[in-house]
Amino acid sequence: MSIGLIRGTVAVEPHRMEWETAAREMIHLLKNILMDDIVDARHIGSTSIKSICAKPIVDIVVGVDSFDRMMRHNDELGKNGIIYRCQDHPGQHLYVAGDLENNIQTHYIHVVIWGQKIWRDYINMRDYLNTHEEEAKKYAGLKERLAKEYPKNRIAYTEGKSALIEKILRMAEEWRKQL
Repeated sequence: MSIGLIRGTVAVEPHRMEWETAAREMIHLLKNILMDDIVDARHIGSTSIKSICAKPIVDIVVGVDSFDRMMRHNDELGKNGIIYRCQDHPGQHLYVAGDLENNIQTHYIHVVIWGQKIWRDYINMRDYLNTHEEEAKKYAGLKERLAKEYPKNRIAYTEGKSALIEKILRMAEEWRKQL
């Protein structure tokens, strides 16, 4: 499988260049739909880290100035296969794309207020792991172990990564301050 997973399942694969292409295409589509209501959009998550394995679902962070203005685009996004799912964390709204009739998700689009901590965390973690190969390998090793342990339990997989992600975020924030 090159991109996409059945909702709720977990599998990790070696990095694939097509994930970067899929991210660029989705960002282009989002910018065309959102126009002036998007500040920035970036490829994030493990598919954006070239040296590690990832679930074959492309994560995009979209920075906006206003959630209300973003929500006005939900119908047009839906017509383009990008469906609003929920506010999955305070200050973040989740959209999904893929073959949703068959319950296959190919993209997660995380909409946040541009420049706030959650935006910076996504960018810092991506950049930190792309420049710190040993930390990236530790993260990849944990992901592979958890994917084998919880192939049908996305929640347990995600919870199993949370402590290491928090540690990486702290290191990434300190690293960014030194640049």
